[in-house]
Amino acid sequence: MNQYYFTEEHELFRQSFRTFLEKEVVPNIPKWEEERRTPRSIYKRFGEMGYLGLDVPEAYGGMDLDTFYAVVFTEEMIRVNSSGFNTSIGAHSGLALKHVNAEGNEAQKQKYLVPGVKGELIGCLAITEPSGGSDVAQLKTKAVKKGEYYIVNGAKTFISNGVYSDFIVAAVRTGGEGASGVSLIIIDRDMPGVSANKLKKLGWHASDTGEIHFDDVKVPVENLLGEEGRGFPYIMQHFISERLSMALIGICQAQLALDYALKYTAEREAFGRPINKFQALRHRLAQLSAETMMNRAFVYSLYKRYEDGDYIVKEAAMAKLVGTQLSDKVCYECMRMFGGYGYMEDYPMARLLRDSQLGTIGGGTSEILCEIISKMMIDAKSYKAAV
Repeated sequence: MNQYYFTEEHELFRQSFRTFLEKEVVPNIPKWEEERRTPRSIYKRFGEMGYLGLDVPEAYGGMDLDTFYAVVFTEEMIRVNSSGFNTSIGAHSGLALKHVNAEGNEAQKQKYLVPGVKGELIGCLAITEPSGGSDVAQLKTKAVKKGEYYIVNGAKTFISNGVYSDFIVAAVRTGGEGASGVSLIIIDRDMPGVSANKLKKLGWHASDTGEIHFDDVKVPVENLLGEEGRGFPYIMQHFISERLSMALIGICQAQLALDYALKYTAEREAFGRPINKFQALRHRLAQLSAETMMNRAFVYSLYKRYEDGDYIVKEAAMAKLVGTQLSDKVCYECMRMFGGYGYMEDYPMARLLRDSQLGTIGGGTSEILCEIISKMMIDAKSYKAAV
C-alpha cells in the first residue's frame, strides 16, 4: 500500500527521522514522562532539523513539503510510545503554528512563525473552556476592543502546552452570540493578567496540559489573527487536519499495540509452546490486524483528497470517530494478551493503553463527530471552507 502514497524521498525521510528519534528522544521518554513535561531543548533540536516546519514556506524557515511527509512524521512519532511527547510537539507545530501560517499577516509570521519553526518560541492553541469544549460557537472568553487594545477576560482548559508555552492562539468572543462573534487572537504568555495551572491527567504524562486564565489582559489589536469574526470558520477548517491526524494516531497506536503483542506472544510460553500457537489469540490478532489495515487504507485515501484540496469535513469526522475507537479496542485487547504483565508500568502496554483513551475525547468527542456526520447525511447540512 505504501507505494501508492509514499515516494522514495518519503521513505528516506522516514529512515532519517526514525534514527533521530531513536537517538535523541526514545532514551529520554521515561524521564520526561516522570517530569510531566517535554523540555524546551528538544523543541530546539526539532527546529534545527527542520521538523517543526514541514509544511511551512521556506521564506519562514520551513521545508514546504507535501502532506505525506506529515503522515510519515506522525507515524514515526507514535512509535516512540509517548502521546504526551507527541502532543507537546504536535500542539506547537500542528495547531498553533498552523493557524499563524494560515491566517497570520507578515508581521505576525515574523514574530511568531519564524522563531516557532526554529523551536525558539513554543505555542499552544486555546479553544476549550471550562463550560464546554466541542460547541465552539458558544465560547464565553471575551475580548472587548478599547482603543488600540482588546481587553480579554475568561478561561481555557485542557490546553496542551498550556503552562510552558510562550504564546497562545486563543479563540475569543469579539462580537455577539454564535459563530459570527468568534475571533482568533495571539496572546503572549508574559502579558499581565495571564496565568495558568497544570492539570493532572490519567495519561499523556510528558505533556503540560493546563487551565489558562485571562484577567483584564491588554492585547494589542495587531495581534488579531486573520479577520475579526472569522475565527469559527478558521477553526473548523483546521479541524479537518487535526481530525485526520488523530485518526492516523489512533491507527498507529493500534498497530504499535499489535507489534508489541506479536513479539510478546511469540516469546511467552504456556503449556510447552509459544502462546501465539493458541487459536484464540491467533484469530484475535488476525481480526485486529485486518481492521487496522482497512482503516489505514481509508485514512491514507483521505490524506490524498485533503492534499488535492477537497473539503472533507464529513470524511475526516468519520476517520477520527472510527480510528480512535479502534485504538481503544486494540490497545485493550493486546494489553490482555500480556496477562498480568500488561498491567505493569515496566511493560509498554500500560502507557499505550492509558494514552489511547484521550483519542475519543480530544479534537471533538465521538458523540460530537456522530452529530456532525448525521447532520450532513440526514439534514443535508453543508460546511464551506474559510477561504
